[in-house]
Amino acid sequence: MKNSFIKKWNGYVRVTIDAPFPEHFVNRCLEEGIEIWKLKKIADKRLSFYMNLEDIREIKPILRQSEAKIRFSSRHGMPFLLKAMMTRAGFSVGLLLCISMLLLGTNMVWGIEIKGASPHVEVQLKKLVNEIGIKKGKFQFQLPTEEQIQTIVTEQLEGATWVGVRKKGTTYEFEVVEQTLPERAELLSPRNLVSNKTAIIHDIFVKHGQALVEPNDFVKKGEVLITGLIGKDDKKEVVAAEGVVRGEIWYESTVEIELTSMFTNLTGEKKEKSYVKFGDFAVPIWGFGQHQFDESQSFEEEHPFKLFKWESPISYKKETIYETNPFERTYTEEEAIEKGMERAKEDMLKRIPVNAEIIAEKVLHESIENGKVKLQIHYKVIEDIMIEQPIIQGD
Repeated sequence: MKNSFIKKWNGYVRVTIDAPFPEHFVNRCLEEGIEIWKLKKIADKRLSFYMNLEDIREIKPILRQSEAKIRFSSRHGMPFLLKAMMTRAGFSVGLLLCISMLLLGTNMVWGIEIKGASPHVEVQLKKLVNEIGIKKGKFQFQLPTEEQIQTIVTEQLEGATWVGVRKKGTTYEFEVVEQTLPERAELLSPRNLVSNKTAIIHDIFVKHGQALVEPNDFVKKGEVLITGLIGKDDKKEVVAAEGVVRGEIWYESTVEIELTSMFTNLTGEKKEKSYVKFGDFAVPIWGFGQHQFDESQSFEEEHPFKLFKWESPISYKKETIYETNPFERTYTEEEAIEKGMERAKEDMLKRIPVNAEIIAEKVLHESIENGKVKLQIHYKVIEDIMIEQPIIQGD
């Protein structure tokens, strides 16, 4: 596929030769490294084949030696196309301008549609979309991707649970799912509240039911904390236990920090380059020349030009080259321990529930091995330890 494209780009011709011994001509071409293909014998003294345009000068000595006569029966490739276009300059320029305008027009934003949003949320979304840069007449390849747009609007749009983004031709469609608060169930089934972990009771609040534990009590997983059975033996009533019970849980975490590490940061200096790509070939249109950075990191974005639903082989490529500054960072033992404590706490906050609270932390063991500080840390965490347990009446 690649060789075929190169042949069309450089140009090739179909050749017919007449010679007393045409096979000798072919053999001499092969000996000289001249590429020929689709060789066909037309008559006893006549052959036809294809060859590269750049090799025509190389066959002139061979023609004289083999007493062959040559005729070019067809011409193919970019050089001949350009020559033909030059002879019809007015038509060619008009055609190129028409195609360029069509490609540019189909790769611009001409419409923004919002579905499923209330008037208040729609106004907010339009303002947010405008800040991102999605406006009529804006080139699509200058905008973030659909996934990036969706992430931005979902995080920043108040009152929306989810925002779907879809690019349909020259129109961006936004589908909004607004937040709805579920109605509280009027009736709850009879239940107990039991412990989902082994813990020490930190505090307890009972709204309905009867508490079976007190602060500082030790409880095991599955133990009833608030029962839905209330009243005396002869007048017991079954209710849905409600309340809040928080317990003290113990966690352990292990973390390693290297005393010497290599880091790379961005200096803020950058160079941007723009290209128009034709298949695998990129033609620079902006940001010429080489950067002067000793160390750098490159990021590329590529946006194909589309003609309605058809994706053309032509695309816009943007390359951003950032200057980087590598440096070596060395921690003292105390700094490494502090850094390890910070990292371990960040990891612990990801492990425990959102409403949980770390009330104490202690290093149980620390060691230095192979240029690394290894820490074993103990955490005390206060968190909700309740789960529901249905009460089956009649048991």
